[in-house]
Amino acid sequence: MSPWRDVRRRIVSRIFTGLCALAVLTALVPLAFVLFFVISQGISALDWHFLTQMPKPVGEPGGGMANAIVGTVMVTGIGALIAVPVGLVTGVYISEYGNTKLASMARFAADTLNGVPSIVIGVFVYGLVVLPVKHFSAFAGGVALGLMMIPIITRTTEELLKLVPSSLREGALALGASRRQAVFSVVVPAALPGILTGILLALARIAGETAPLLFTSFNNRFFSTSLGQPISTLTVQVFTYAISPYDDWHRQAWAGALVLVGIVFLCSLLSRIATARMERMTIG
Repeated sequence: MSPWRDVRRRIVSRIFTGLCALAVLTALVPLAFVLFFVISQGISALDWHFLTQMPKPVGEPGGGMANAIVGTVMVTGIGALIAVPVGLVTGVYISEYGNTKLASMARFAADTLNGVPSIVIGVFVYGLVVLPVKHFSAFAGGVALGLMMIPIITRTTEELLKLVPSSLREGALALGASRRQAVFSVVVPAALPGILTGILLALARIAGETAPLLFTSFNNRFFSTSLGQPISTLTVQVFTYAISPYDDWHRQAWAGALVLVGIVFLCSLLSRIATARMERMTIG
């Protein structure tokens, strides 16, 4: 190899390394601006009273979003209870029986559902759950969010199970385990760190949804934990406050947005911690 060719390769390598670094910075700059703007606008209104008090009447300053925080936890929890078992089992089936027609249909349905706009899912659940009982409810909101979580968990589970070495499955079968025992006692535990990460990221994804909740759980200015009644959520409360003509509500809307960003950050952090811990347990 001539010296000139070696120099040219080094130059090209450094150019592409620099372009990759520039692309990473370009992707991080918008995120940094969003975080800076939300924190700078919302930190002044975020205090203990905001997290523990109820909303004040129109025109009266102060108050908080305690009811919306509890409502968000309830609705996302309902969605997770619906989506995690369905998505996990469907992902396992697609991974283990990928050549069947049912598995192909399930994969296609998951991809299609993942691309459906959230407002369409909200309208669908409105007609399916809300109209028959003629009132909004926390359960309807959980169903809408669960439908959004199912394709994410399904495809994440499928892809992660495919990464598990086939030797683990073959070893379990060679020892006399049935296919079901091999999958759920060997293959799934091996992919569990990644599956858990996918579930937490799906929770972070649905925690910021507004459109489907406008058609299902609606809103409630009072504290409610009933599954059959309308319930307040952070996203809808922030939307309501942001379009209002009151400056104090605008200030609280930014605080609510900051809480939502904090929830997403917490889910991402928990997913990384859980993944790292499970990997250490597996290695140990």
